[in-house]
Amino acid sequence: MSDPADLKSRPNLGPLPNLIFASRWLQVPLYLGLIAAQGVYVILFLKELWHLVTGSLTMGEQQMMLIVLGLIDVVMISNLLIMVIVGGYETFVSRLRLQDHPDQPEWLSHVNASVLKIKLAMAIIGISSIHLLRTFIEAGNLGSDKANFTEAGVMWQTIIHITFILSAIGIAYVDRLSQPPSGH
Repeated sequence: MSDPADLKSRPNLGPLPNLIFASRWLQVPLYLGLIAAQGVYVILFLKELWHLVTGSLTMGEQQMMLIVLGLIDVVMISNLLIMVIVGGYETFVSRLRLQDHPDQPEWLSHVNASVLKIKLAMAIIGISSIHLLRTFIEAGNLGSDKANFTEAGVMWQTIIHITFILSAIGIAYVDRLSQPPSGH
């Protein structure tokens, strides 16, 4: 419910600026779709966890480690989804009004597009690290029928991971340059 005092303090926008500003609500179905994707990741996590638990007596340590890394990967992707859903909605659509809520994420109090970009870049590097670690663990199978990748694939995965790292450093550097020096 809007406070009448808030309505008086709002600027009176013309029809075109009003339409442009209201268009941010078109993002809501996108965020709802990401919430549905989060639900699919929960199902995938439970399926992999069940596979780990039921196969724990028959599988080897390497196979268990790969499944656990897969579980960590799902959790990190899920965390990325939460950052995009909550941070994106708060930054680009509307305030969530979570002040003083006991479960408000600490990072949400100072989220903006710049902070969100850096957090997303770091999450992508974490996810890429898990994928690369899984690849290195499976590298012992190179050349066998079990291998579903090649030496060139490992090389490209490493190059892509390094590119993610350099991109994140670049984003952080540009963000740092765009910030006024502290004390001003």
